[in-house]
Amino acid sequence: MQLSRDALLRAYRQMKIIREFEERLHEEIQTGEIAGFTHLYCGQEAVAVGVCEHLDVEDKIISTHRGHGHCLAKGCDVNDMMKEIWGSRDGLCKGKGGSMHIADVDVGMLGANGIVGAGAPIAVGAALSQKLDGKGKVAITFSGDGACNQGTTFEAMNLAVVTNAPCIFVFENNHYSEHTGVEYAVGTQQDIASRAEAFGMKVWRGDGTDFFAVHDTMREVLDHVRSGNGPAAVEFDTERFFGHFEGDPQRYRAKGELERLREERDCIKRFRESVTGAKLLTDEDLDKVDSETLAAIDAAVTAARAAARPTSDDVLEDVYISY
Repeated sequence: MQLSRDALLRAYRQMKIIREFEERLHEEIQTGEIAGFTHLYCGQEAVAVGVCEHLDVEDKIISTHRGHGHCLAKGCDVNDMMKEIWGSRDGLCKGKGGSMHIADVDVGMLGANGIVGAGAPIAVGAALSQKLDGKGKVAITFSGDGACNQGTTFEAMNLAVVTNAPCIFVFENNHYSEHTGVEYAVGTQQDIASRAEAFGMKVWRGDGTDFFAVHDTMREVLDHVRSGNGPAAVEFDTERFFGHFEGDPQRYRAKGELERLREERDCIKRFRESVTGAKLLTDEDLDKVDSETLAAIDAAVTAARAAARPTSDDVLEDVYISY
């Protein structure tokens, strides 16, 4: 199904806001103003946006330690996210979550997670809640090729099948679990989707560097799950353009690998070439989005840098919740 002009512009804008958010963080982290580890999502934007463009606020997602892209694609406010990463009390989680633990339940983003593989069980629980609600909504867990080796993920997939939960396991195979190549760490001939299939769910595979491939694949996956057929899994082959964490020297990369990936497997570059080649959008249309996006990121950084920080009086706030 061909997307409308407005839908194409929205998808491009979403991918660009993620890209510029991450590229700017890559620069700002060098100043020492941002505390804690940061894991950037650059290169994988087509997956987050291609998946989340099908969702509304009642659909739930769970993210990973590399979660900024998922948050933004699901609708988290860019200014409040930047404030959170800067540790501001005005951030999405009052400065207490930081890069790896951003959440915004108001938009269906149940949280990024610093523990590899920990999101899958949470997503199954959310999916069971969706099943009980009976509104046809789903829960999605994003995982990498590292999380596919975790027992928590195996248990979650099994439980999802047993309970017929409307849970979707999205595996972003960017070929590296921290610093270890997928060809070394993943059995089943590096085929992650087949692992999920062994639990009894239907699986899909797609090119994670092609927004349209992701978008079309997710339409099929969601139609299947929303129709009451239980859980499903999809593996998207993608790339990350930075290291596992900011400061990672990436000595495990081959010479010239990063340059080649940015040239040949950049999802945003491929999107531009596709829509301009088909005369669906013009370079001028996309350049305007680029300018607006850069201005939005500049404003977000300025606001985050000036935002109030938590005080000692805030330490014991938000520790417990009253039901």
